[in-house]
Amino acid sequence: MIKSYFKIAWRNLSKHKIFSMINVFGLAIGIASFWIIALYVTDELSYDRFNTKADRIFRVAQHGTWNGGKFDLAVTSAPYAPALKAEYPEVEDVVRINTEGGGKISVGEKELTANNIIFSDNSIFNIFSYHFLYGDPKSALAKPQSIVLTKSMAVNLFGDASQAINKTVLFDGNVPNMVSGVIDDVPANSHLTFGAIRYMPQELSTGKNWQNSELYTYVLLKHHNDYQKIEGSTTRFLKKYNPGGSDKVHFRMELQPLTSIHLHSKLDYELSENGNVMYVYVFTLIGLLILGIAIINYVNLATARSSIRVKEIGVRKVIGSDRVQLMMLFFAESVLLAALATGLAVVVIHTALPFFNQLSGKALTLMQFGTWQTVGLFAGFALFTGGLAGVYPALFLSGFKTIPAMKGQMGNQASTVLFRKSLVVFQFIITMVMITGSCVIYTQLHYVMNKDLGFNKDQILTFHIHSRDVRAKVASLKSQLLQNPLIQSVAVAGNPIGNNDIGTGDFSLDVGDGSASKTVVENLIIDEDFVPTMQIKMLQGRNFINNSDADRTGSVLVNETLVKEMGLKNPVGKTVRTQVNYGGAEQRTIVGVIKDFNTYSLQHKISPMVLAMPTESKDGDNLYVRINKNNVSGALSYIRKVYATFDPDKLDFNFLDQNFARNYQTEQKQGSLLLIFTILAISIACLGLFGLVTFTAQQRNKEIGIRKILGASVGNIVNMLSKDLIKLVIIAAVVACPIAWWAMQTWLQGFAYRINIQLWMFALASGVAILIAFATIGFQSVRAALANPVRSLRNE
Repeated sequence: MIKSYFKIAWRNLSKHKIFSMINVFGLAIGIASFWIIALYVTDELSYDRFNTKADRIFRVAQHGTWNGGKFDLAVTSAPYAPALKAEYPEVEDVVRINTEGGGKISVGEKELTANNIIFSDNSIFNIFSYHFLYGDPKSALAKPQSIVLTKSMAVNLFGDASQAINKTVLFDGNVPNMVSGVIDDVPANSHLTFGAIRYMPQELSTGKNWQNSELYTYVLLKHHNDYQKIEGSTTRFLKKYNPGGSDKVHFRMELQPLTSIHLHSKLDYELSENGNVMYVYVFTLIGLLILGIAIINYVNLATARSSIRVKEIGVRKVIGSDRVQLMMLFFAESVLLAALATGLAVVVIHTALPFFNQLSGKALTLMQFGTWQTVGLFAGFALFTGGLAGVYPALFLSGFKTIPAMKGQMGNQASTVLFRKSLVVFQFIITMVMITGSCVIYTQLHYVMNKDLGFNKDQILTFHIHSRDVRAKVASLKSQLLQNPLIQSVAVAGNPIGNNDIGTGDFSLDVGDGSASKTVVENLIIDEDFVPTMQIKMLQGRNFINNSDADRTGSVLVNETLVKEMGLKNPVGKTVRTQVNYGGAEQRTIVGVIKDFNTYSLQHKISPMVLAMPTESKDGDNLYVRINKNNVSGALSYIRKVYATFDPDKLDFNFLDQNFARNYQTEQKQGSLLLIFTILAISIACLGLFGLVTFTAQQRNKEIGIRKILGASVGNIVNMLSKDLIKLVIIAAVVACPIAWWAMQTWLQGFAYRINIQLWMFALASGVAILIAFATIGFQSVRAALANPVRSLRNE
């Protein structure tokens, strides 16, 4: 019986090729889009779950708020870990990680530069699940100057990972590290990735300064819910272990579940480019909606074609078919169509995945869940989709009464027509919201990429000076670079701005009565050339003076935000205490006020900032070079040549505008993906419109012929066939606008500096959708209107 159902279904699909092709192609695109999004969402949700103790691992984060400002840090100070373990019996183990373990590595004659090396306590292997190929995890980092390599780095250094164990590698300055273990490469779906782990140096692990936050601290709890108790006692904990904290700053400690870091954490100093759970929700919804649009097409066309199947249903009922058998027939037709669409979808997915991976930065594969699991999922998906799409047509078509059906009478179809129109409106509401979203995202990204940041970021490149010897010779390096007219200016700073990792510290203003007004500020080490090189405007006072010991040890610049927040009317000459060099509070004098400039991406507000000169050569480890825009390649070649005389190691540099642009990569990727899926949604919806107007034209073939004979013009016929559908699209536009406004206003909240949503964005989105819909409907309407009326009237 089931075989006969599918045989009849195949004959029916073959007989109406146009409608079958529209349904198969539309459903295939819907299924392919949904499956690709499912792969993406599954990968995003899988981050860090390979750790067997993942549900009990938490990262310690710090938050501070005060009047007019705040900080949210993924890093903590060195004393945090031992204090947590000593204070809370719920803490089973702790580990601290420092990301500054990289540099130039040499083994014999072989050298390579690896910046993805971390320092860590040995307890990392008790907390995280890293599979050891060689070595003992219990003692791998128990001895000073030991190192554990990943398999890839071991192969790069030794050719064979098995040959690495107990061998010595040399870091900058001929610092030996003995290889005590080799582990499998860290899975890509981890927020913490590295090429090797080194023993944590004593100077990093024994620090007592609670204000110097530079380590990532993780705790392994005995029970998952213990984190609530620890977070709830933040005030008591900090008063006990950090009594010297600022009274004006409200501190809060957060324990972040390991599996939530990738999607839920947006702190300063994140270890990697995190995802965003909002995009997971959005793309899940988009996948479901695109699949829903394709299913709606099938339902619309199936119910619209009921008039040509009503006699077939009447005949089947006369010869003995009951309603269940008729429903099974229509379900077979729907499932068969879904199976064909799924087969085509597999081809589409295989073709589209490389392009999708390039856009999203993923490495997804068609068989990501396993070969047989994927085949089973596709089979089940085809069955489910076919069943879902066939429910309403099966119920509707099998419900015709026998005698009226034999006469070709369908009865009152008002409710069915209303339902079909509602589905068309729903389709276009979805597409218009997506069009508006794409418009807002691209406008916001254009705004952040082109906004005045308070300095001139064009033609400035930055690079980190890894070698301490080169840092000591930075004055000579600057002098040699400036000998070429292609190099316009050179400056030194302690951090590359635009990477969202400027340090913070306490700041207090001496007011003369023994009290002090305190706040937390960003600290940036700069030399006297930084302000002119960056073309930052001085508002009051002066810049630092070259070779001035007084400025080097006793002066600071501040930005206008700090002046406003502290309520300073005449800041120049004021005495302050600050921790710009993290060596304890230092008394300094404000010598100048600079115009605000963005050191972070525009997701962040400009914070109060203190700028000081480097007191030691190690503090100025980032070079800023402004080059001639007319000969960029020549300038880069000269910089490489000069730097090679100081350090033969490969020079890795970044243009400053690229530093800032990199912060918006997630938004750019999501915007591109949203645009692609919007185009697909529009295409599928227009396929449905094309099918509906085609069927309407066929249904009203004789009417069109008679109207033409009686003098109706092509315009009259087009208007007759398209006006109702165009009205539905206009209704969709009206409903979509407030939904799109709410959705995009929510998205824009992630930016401290953002555009205002304009009316033209809604008008453009609605206009594009209406224009595309009209073009789709108009093409088929004109074709029907131009047909020979004699053929229409002859055809029975």
